[in-house]
Amino acid sequence: MSAFWIIVPVKDTSQSKQRLGELISPENRRQLAHHMLEDVLEAIAPLRDRAPCALVTIDDFARGQAGRCGMRTIEDGAYDGHTGAVDGGRRRLADEGARGIITMPGDIPLVTTDEINKVLDAHEQSKGFTIVPAGDKKGSNAVACSPPMLVPLRFGDNSYYPHLDAARKVGIEPVIKEFPGIATDVDTPDDIDRLLRRDPNARSRAVRFLHSIGLTSNTTNMETVE
Repeated sequence: MSAFWIIVPVKDTSQSKQRLGELISPENRRQLAHHMLEDVLEAIAPLRDRAPCALVTIDDFARGQAGRCGMRTIEDGAYDGHTGAVDGGRRRLADEGARGIITMPGDIPLVTTDEINKVLDAHEQSKGFTIVPAGDKKGSNAVACSPPMLVPLRFGDNSYYPHLDAARKVGIEPVIKEFPGIATDVDTPDDIDRLLRRDPNARSRAVRFLHSIGLTSNTTNMETVE
């Protein structure tokens, strides 16, 4: 194996998005997680010849989607949170000979194939580390490493600047790119509002679902949707 791989860690979708609990019911949170993942995999699928995709997960829905899209699933690290899942996946792929990885979460429903291609293009010109921050410049919504274990990674609410520091500590000046689709993750009611505003034509499955349960950018902070 010499390919460059895309890694998508997916937690148990029945437990997804707890911070949306005051806005969306548990069942609707689960369905929202499903639709966001579908949006992400739809953007990744056309790149299979350039960068095959592996989902690190034990979630049945995610495994089903991986099979439908012709993608691989890996369980290494899947029980160990976002960081553990990424590390488990990239270590497995490195052991199999992968030359590099790009990881992105399953909750960036506005990501496009073109954005991912541009990250890959930028990474080919880099020294081995490329990063796309979340819109708040706190999270790390896409990270590329060549070779896969080049830079220690630790994801969380404030991972972006620590990841820049981690790359520099191993002698790599990170390439930083910004893309609105990759930047739009969904964890809080404010994120839902931002998502709805950035997709006014409801092109993503996630936004169409939010509209179907009665959410608009004018109602996200008003009442819980059951």
